[in-house]
Amino acid sequence: MIPTPRISRPETAATLTVDELSVYYGGVCAVRSISFSVEPGASVGIIGANGAGKTSTLKALMGLVPRGGGRVTLGEHDLTRVRARDMVRHGIGYVPEGRHVFPGLSVEKNLLLGAYARRWDDETRATLTEVHELFPVLGEMSQRLAGALSGGQQQMLSIGRALMARPRILLLDEPSMGLSPKLVGEILNALRRLREEGLSLLLVEQNAKLTFGATSHCLVMENGSVAMTGASEELSRDARVRRIYLGL
Repeated sequence: MIPTPRISRPETAATLTVDELSVYYGGVCAVRSISFSVEPGASVGIIGANGAGKTSTLKALMGLVPRGGGRVTLGEHDLTRVRARDMVRHGIGYVPEGRHVFPGLSVEKNLLLGAYARRWDDETRATLTEVHELFPVLGEMSQRLAGALSGGQQQMLSIGRALMARPRILLLDEPSMGLSPKLVGEILNALRRLREEGLSLLLVEQNAKLTFGATSHCLVMENGSVAMTGASEELSRDARVRRIYLGL
């Protein structure tokens, strides 16, 4: 029997609060004054059609695109003006769309880069072991170049790299993109395990089925705004979601 992994993380829980967040690209408003929160240990999904503002929301939270207004806090810390490179030190892990692994480095070195803000000690070694337990293939291929991995394996590596920082909350952008149904299932199982272990998740996805299965609460975005919000199980049965999401 494979033991359930326990990814080590800071003991201090914190709520991510997003208040009136907006994003502009030139004169175009991509995200319109949205507000939501992710409680400690909660799993929240954001779904919507292409262009709804999902990825822009995550990038704005991470400071990767300028915010046109609003406030972002994690617990007592105001992160509104924190630079993207410092977000990880405040407990925010980020898995970008398209994976963005370092193809010329080994799997092991990619993972160790995720722990750049930590000391290399027994606790960090334990986190590496836990990532290998969550995704055994990363341990088996630790010396292989990341660029030689399949898309699904690279996605596991991207998630594992983010976990190496011991985040309080993990932000994931389209983790199922380009993956086979089998690999999507493996990613979903991993997210469920992390959720069961109490890691807060904020998941952006076009795959509504995956989102509803991996989260307890969900936001449905349309034209840069939050059109609906509620329990994932309830939204999965709501005909209005099909109208917003599929344009029916």
